[in-house]
Amino acid sequence: MSQTLTAPYPTYTDGEIEGVEIRPLKSFHDSRGWLVEIFRHDELGEDRWPVMTYVSSTLPGVARGPHEHVDQTDGFAFIGPSDFRLYLWDTREGSPTKGNRKVVTLGVSKPAAVWIPPGVVHAYRNIGETPGLVFNAPNRLYAGWGKKEKVDEIRHEEADPRMFPMD
Repeated sequence: MSQTLTAPYPTYTDGEIEGVEIRPLKSFHDSRGWLVEIFRHDELGEDRWPVMTYVSSTLPGVARGPHEHVDQTDGFAFIGPSDFRLYLWDTREGSPTKGNRKVVTLGVSKPAAVWIPPGVVHAYRNIGETPGLVFNAPNRLYAGWGKKEKVDEIRHEEADPRMFPMD
């Protein structure tokens, strides 16, 4: 006889998440094309200043995450050529917004930079019809100096989807 075990799954309230910063990005166009300022030292707290940058391409319908960081703040820029749905879940003990979930669409239709503090679980899905680019500028080096340290990442991709719903 098999027995089905049920686990308690968290419920989230849609709302803001303390420490998450979403900034609209403005593009400047001229006869040569366009430019977008993603990051400036005079507009971002020093604890969020990037120490490395990279760009990833995500195919239509594909999700990256959910995952979180212990010490790292992720600095993402969603500028196109597709749209992404960004999901954020606050599971941090002691956070005034613990239990909140924020879902926002960003990218070609709404260019924005986002800073996600440590402990906030996050994921994004390309909801467009073309591959999309995401610029990331975290405040910690991936795998530390010389890539010799443990990666600061707690991955939840294999978790039951009810833990971090992406509807």
